[in-house]
Amino acid sequence: MATRVDTIEPIPVPEPERPPTRRVPPQEWARENLFSTWWNSLLTVVFGAALAWALYKVTRFVFFDAQWQIVERNLRNFVVFHFPRGETWRVWAALFVVAGAVGLGAGAAATRREIEVEEGRAPAGGGRFLLVRRAVPLVLLVAVLLAFARSLEATLLVLAAAAVWLVFRLAGRRVPARHARWVAAIVFAALVAAYLTITAFGGVPWDRWGGLLLTVFLAVGGIALSFPLGVLLALGRRSTLPVVRWVCIVYIELIRGVPLITVLFMAAFALGFFLPATWDKPGLITRALVAFVAFTAAYVAEVVRGGLQSVPPGQIEAAQAVGLSPLRTTRLIVLPQALRAVIPGLVGQFISLFKDTSLVFIIGLTEILAVAEIATKQPDFLGQGLIVETLLFVSFIYWAGSYWMSRESQRLEARLGVGYR
Repeated sequence: MATRVDTIEPIPVPEPERPPTRRVPPQEWARENLFSTWWNSLLTVVFGAALAWALYKVTRFVFFDAQWQIVERNLRNFVVFHFPRGETWRVWAALFVVAGAVGLGAGAAATRREIEVEEGRAPAGGGRFLLVRRAVPLVLLVAVLLAFARSLEATLLVLAAAAVWLVFRLAGRRVPARHARWVAAIVFAALVAAYLTITAFGGVPWDRWGGLLLTVFLAVGGIALSFPLGVLLALGRRSTLPVVRWVCIVYIELIRGVPLITVLFMAAFALGFFLPATWDKPGLITRALVAFVAFTAAYVAEVVRGGLQSVPPGQIEAAQAVGLSPLRTTRLIVLPQALRAVIPGLVGQFISLFKDTSLVFIIGLTEILAVAEIATKQPDFLGQGLIVETLLFVSFIYWAGSYWMSRESQRLEARLGVGYR
């Protein structure tokens, strides 16, 4: 006699909704946060006056007292330094390729985002001006560079690059959802093509790069290489194989126990001893990139390990119950949740890497901070104390890049619902 088994439907558990935001009038916000008590009111007045005085001094220096001729006359040095003048077209060509690739990826991502919002798998966006707010730091940086350049040709080329970005973004919006997975491969191939545009076919190898171009290359290369290495180290540290686990632990603790400047010196002067005698010794830029990757990967590993520990064990047990292999469990279940939880820490580490590229001047590389010092030693500016102007200009570039990465991190957190679901 057959036994009748009733199917029990699982009870749907709704995800916690994002807490509603209430638009507070400025007067009410100021009364609650700045002038709630007499002590808060006094602190607000004192610190407000100090901030206003500092803002006045900075504004007066930037727009009236500073001698920006040193930046105007050395703008090309700040951007590419001793990059051959006859090969500068390669940098512009690479910029067009990167603009098209980024535009295509942004368009496809925007389409996918709209589909997720319609299906209820993602919260609504930040309004019609979200794209403008995201681009403010970079647009401001480009505007300052063009203001110092005072070149119609450079302005037209930047506008053309912006037009290429817009055209490819519109093209990316038309990519069908079933083909969206190929967009990432196309973007990666375009970035490789941009690199080959500068270096291949009689181009300029990276050992001859300098200025902002070298800074961006070290930062992007360090981020792209250290992230997967850090993820592998984090997984290796949690491995059940004792050899793999202890090798990863020793590497992480050893690298995190020494300052970055020590790793740079070791890479610059001792890296050749670890290579076979038949190999050519790598250049200084290659050694610096190896140092940044090795150093950052150790910190990324610890950040990712914290995310791995936040994944509930029940998730892994459920994946094993449905027959997923350990590799698929890690790739489909564990890593997505772990990386989603540690986005702020990862981006903070990448911002630190971007700023730490300024340390390569100690091994003889002329990145943008080294150019700021070299410019003040030119005969026309020697002894005039213009180091403040050059350092302020370089600081603005670092701020624009760091703030843009921070804003993108916040956007990604909001898109993935970090802290809400």
